[in-house]
Order: sequence, then structure tokens, then C-alpha cells
Amino acid sequence: MWSPSTGFFRLAGQKVDAATGAVVTTLRHDHKNLNEPNLEIEHSLAPGFRGHTVTSETVFTNASLDPVRLELLTSFSLGGITPFAADDAPGRLRVHRFRSVWSAEGRMVTDSIENLHLERSWAGNMNFAERFGQVGSMPVRGWFPTALVEDTDAGVVWGARLAVPTSWQLEVGRRFDDVVLAGGLADFEFGHWAKTVAPGESFATPPAYLTCVAGSPDDACDRLTSVDVPAADAQPAAEQDLPVGYNDYCTSWGEPSHDQLLAVAEKMAPLGVRYLTIDAGWYMPTTTPAGEGGSSGAHWATSLGDWQAHASRFPDGLAGIAAAIRARGLVPGIWMEPEHVARDSAAFHETDHMLTRHGQPLTLGIRRAWNLHDPFAKAFLHERVVRMLRDAGFGYLKLDYSETLGVGVDDGAGDGLGEGLRRHGEGTHALLDSIRAALPELVIELVSAGGHRMESSLLQRSALASYSDAHETVEIPIVAAAVQRLVLPRQSLIWAVLHRDDSPQRMAYSLAAAFLGRMCLSGDVLALDADQLALVKAAIGLYKRAVPVIKHGKSRIGGDMGASWRHPTGWQGVVRTWADAVLVVIHAFDEAPAEFFVPLPAGEWHVVATLTPLAVTKTNIDGLWVVGVLPWDSQVVLLERVDALRLG
Repeated sequence: MWSPSTGFFRLAGQKVDAATGAVVTTLRHDHKNLNEPNLEIEHSLAPGFRGHTVTSETVFTNASLDPVRLELLTSFSLGGITPFAADDAPGRLRVHRFRSVWSAEGRMVTDSIENLHLERSWAGNMNFAERFGQVGSMPVRGWFPTALVEDTDAGVVWGARLAVPTSWQLEVGRRFDDVVLAGGLADFEFGHWAKTVAPGESFATPPAYLTCVAGSPDDACDRLTSVDVPAADAQPAAEQDLPVGYNDYCTSWGEPSHDQLLAVAEKMAPLGVRYLTIDAGWYMPTTTPAGEGGSSGAHWATSLGDWQAHASRFPDGLAGIAAAIRARGLVPGIWMEPEHVARDSAAFHETDHMLTRHGQPLTLGIRRAWNLHDPFAKAFLHERVVRMLRDAGFGYLKLDYSETLGVGVDDGAGDGLGEGLRRHGEGTHALLDSIRAALPELVIELVSAGGHRMESSLLQRSALASYSDAHETVEIPIVAAAVQRLVLPRQSLIWAVLHRDDSPQRMAYSLAAAFLGRMCLSGDVLALDADQLALVKAAIGLYKRAVPVIKHGKSRIGGDMGASWRHPTGWQGVVRTWADAVLVVIHAFDEAPAEFFVPLPAGEWHVVATLTPLAVTKTNIDGLWVVGVLPWDSQVVLLERVDALRLG
């Protein structure tokens, strides 16, 4: 932001691209020869989905005779915030950001400009900035790459969302009266990124999605996530009705077997489940050299990489179990982490084809990572991943990524670790694109130690994403609701882990949370009794009725909660509206009030279905009363407009 080199560029032209509607602005800099334009920046702003966003991209071209080294090139810079105040807008500007840690993704944090120490200086011309972002290959490990600036007096919100699978940065800056929001790839100072652009070459930034809305931060988030809708609509036909899945991880805990999975399939199919995913532990380690982490005591996390089926657990092989699952009416899925190998695999020792740092194989605890540009690595992954999926007949892939590469990797061209990491991100894109090209009907679930890869460039290459690794905890509905601001609920997979000793209240609490995204079952499903199975079947039936609202609606998060997610108090109500229907998902926590009121959109509403009779509900013209509430109660309510019912 405010690099001195920017001042050397001058406007050279502006046009509208007739094909895309993009506004393309060209800037030129006479680097050495004043008679020739030597350096050029082309910036484009293209209209986005439904006109709710613009896509901002920057292309740098070196037309000089000498190489040029870039250490910063932003995807966007949005200045002039705010035009609604004649002064420096004291007390009215807020910045909204979204934190992410393991099993607690999506917490919105709000700071005033004053609290960020970005007040205008007395001289005005001093440059202040708050920079934040993520360094590494897990782009949602500390923050989501989304930021909003709100003028609370004008009721206007500006927002930006980056599509970057590796290191990125966002900056909120202040000079004179104006606030600036800018961002893109992490620069040399923040992310060790530099790029040498040779004469005649160009370099393009990753896209940034921008919006401005007269409304709330939630309205801005709705617009920013809408950019992923076209890609979600283009996913395989099996995905379009948002089917319910089952994952065996919280059933087998890393030790899946043929017989157990078939028993689960027979239990799940009558309930209306479509996907059955075999999670980690389906493979065997191969013997490794003595003293180098052999197979003795190998665990699923130390064994990944060779992707050979565990012979004793799967005597009929992967094709056998996949066929047996299909015979029971379900789509078979499987977990893999193809970009990494672990210490008990033979692949761990293929160091000539692994990523390096300063010339040495980069070891990430128990893992190493393939160089995704290496021909051997690409051939290996095609054989062990793509061909295996196709030959065995799997229709669903849970694609995990459980360790960050850190500051970067060798890039092979002398530009340094940050550029090596950026290129590795391109390799990740290419890997996902190659899987999609080879298996167009495959459903891909994006995972990264939970939700640490939920950014737009990877979400647009996946059907859905695991929202978190929060599997059984009480904060699941809180995390699931928070993630709705950042990921389309139709793409956000929510765990409902069920146990034989769950009370009806506890089981309903787990199932209700899954209505905040994509329902995924796990747990002690083979031990559930008839009444428990009936509740699960009823929940799935209600979920299917609610699919249009989950898929197309807009959410607003309400309630009265304490600060803690791990030890929540109060209550949460998420109201999701689409057309003439509303889905309300309510969770009561510790110290919840006995009754509370959930506002609804204007109109007269009728309750058409609920998950359980717990917490009796009644409607009036303004909203929904929930009465008789106990701590840890929950409720799902599907409503329709009375006028719509009459017309029907």
C-alpha cells in the first residue's frame, strides 16, 4: 500500500471490454527510456454474479530490456472510504474481520478505526496501516481472507474477499481523511514473496471480489459468497439436491473395515442417506528402512502416502467395498490426503520429488509434500488417486490437507520461498482440475484440518467443504452459524455425531446444527435403537424439505450469547429466508432464558414442520416465540407465508 513506485505510473487509457463488461484501466511507466513505455499495469474490474460484486485483477507487464523484480502487487486497492463524511468520519467507521483456529472457525471480530489506531494524524499525510493475513499453504489458518469496512452512520458496507490458496494479506490504511482497503498476495515483507518478471513477460495477481452495499455486514457477506454460486451450480448432478452424507471417522476412529461399513450402509440407506465415506485408516504402510520410522506401531496419520488398501480390513479390496456400498443404494466415498506423504510410507523417501527448502526436503513433523510440478509426482498421483478412484468405482472424494508448508518452498528460479509457495498453490489448482477433468461426476469435499482451506479458489473447485473439525462439541452450532458468513451453506458440511447414550435432547441438538449447512452423520450409528433411528429419519426428512432454503436463502444470526464458544451461555437463532419460506435453527445453551423471541421477515407465517416438540413455538405477525426452553434445547422450524399457502 502506498509504494513509492506506484507514483511513477500514469494513466494511459481506459476501456470497457465488450465481451466481459470489464472496465480495463492501463497505467504505464517509462522506466528508463522516456520515449518508450517500458512497464505496464493493466487493472480490470469485471461485473460478478447477479451484479452483486466486481472481480478485481491486476496484470503487470515488463516491456523493458531488463528483468524487473516485484515485491508487492495488489489485486485491489479500494480508496476513498468514506465519501459520506465531509471530515475524517470520527466514531463511525468499523472494520469487520473473521478469525479462524482449529475447531473454531469464522469468529467475527469488530474494531473501530480508532481502536485499530488508524485515526487521521494532525498532519494528515502520514501513512498508517493495519496489515493481517496468513502465511503458508493453509489460507484460513488464522484469518479468513475477507474484510469489511462499515460506515455506521451511512449504513453502507464495503467488502473484499481474496481467492488465494496460499499466503495472502489484507490492509486497512489511513492517509488524510480517506480509509483504504487493499490486498492480494502476501508481499516480501509479510510473506517472503518476490517475483522476477523477465523482459516481455507478464504476471497476473489472483482475483479479489469486491462489493459495496447499503445494508449490514451480513448483507455484504451474502454478496461476497455469492461469487461461488456459479461453480456450485456446475457441480455434478448428484449434488444439486444437497444430499445427506455419512462419514465413518467418528464411528471407526481411523480403523474402518469392510464388514462394519456394510453394516452401516444397511442402517443408513433406509434413512435417506446418499453418500457413505470411508475415512482415514483404510490403507496400509509399506515397510520402510530400519531406523527411519518403520511400520511398527503405524497409525493412520503416519501411514498415508502409498494409498494401498489395508488387506486384512478390506479383503475384497477397494473395488469390492465400493461395489457392496453401491449395491445397498449409496454412493461410496473415500478419504485421501494426496498432497502429503507420511513417515511410514515408501513414498516418504522419494525425496527427489518432494518440496524442498534451502535445498533440503521439507519435513513437516511426520509429513513431507509432493512437488506438484514434478512429472514423477504427477504420474504417481494420477496412478494412486485418479486411477484408483475410477477403477474402484468411488463417487465421492474427501480431500484432506493437514499441515501447512509455512513461509515457503524452493521455487527453482531464484525468486525465493514465497514465490515457490505461490507456484505450489498453482500446482494444487492443477491437481484438483486434473481430478475433475478425469472424473467429471466425482463429488469432491474440501478439508484441511477442518476448515483451513475454505477460500474461494479452492471452494470453486469443490462441491462442498468440511466446515470444521468440531465433531462432537457443544459449540458446533455456533461455529456452523459463523461460517455461514464466509461459505455458502450448500457447501458447508456440518457433523452430527450420534451416540447410543445420547438423550433425545442431545441427539436433537446435534441434528439441528446440521441444518446450518450440509448434514453429515457419524458416530455409534450401529448401536442406535428404534426410537433414535426414527428421530434421525425424521430429521433427514425435514432437512430434505428445507433444502431449497438452505441452498438459495440468506441467513441472519440472532440471539443473546456470551463471549465463550467452548462454554456458551444464552441462545442462538439463525433465520434463513428464501422466497416464501423460512428456516429457523435455534440452540439454547447454559443459562438460557425460559422463553425468547426470534424476529422473522415481515409477513404472516405458518409453521409447517418442526424437528421435535421440545421448546414449543408459536408465531405472530412479527416473529416466532420459543417457550418452555431448557438449557441445551434446540429446535428447527420450517415456516411458509400464509399467503403462499392460500395460493397453493
